[in-house]
Amino acid sequence: MSINVFGLTYDAVDAKAAATFWAAALGRTVADGADHNHAVVEAGDDPATGPRIGFHRVPEGKTAKNRLHLDLISGDFPAELARLEALGAKQIASFDAWTTLADPEGNEFDLIRG
Repeated sequence: MSINVFGLTYDAVDAKAAATFWAAALGRTVADGADHNHAVVEAGDDPATGPRIGFHRVPEGKTAKNRLHLDLISGDFPAELARLEALGAKQIASFDAWTTLADPEGNEFDLIRG
C-alpha cells in the first residue's frame, strides 16, 4: 500500500492558541512560523507519539460534537487529568475507564485510564 496518515487537521478560531494547547498537552513543539491562521504541532521522533497535527483558522466557531476525536491514555490518570485541566481543558463527562474533555476551543477528546 502506498498511503499513510500524514497528520490530523483541526479547524480553529485561533490556530496558534490551539496548537499551543495541544503541544503542551502532548509534550511536543509548535513548528516555526505558527500564527493565528496556521500552526502545526510537530510529530515526535517516536511514531508511537502519533502524527503531526495541523490547525487552520476558520471564521466560524465550533457548533456541534466532533466527528473525530483523539483518545489519550495515561498510566497516571489523576495527574494527567489535573495537568490537562491546568492547561485549559474542561471536563465534559466522566466514566469508569475514561473522561471526556474539551480543549480551549471546545474540541472533545478522551483521557483513558491506562
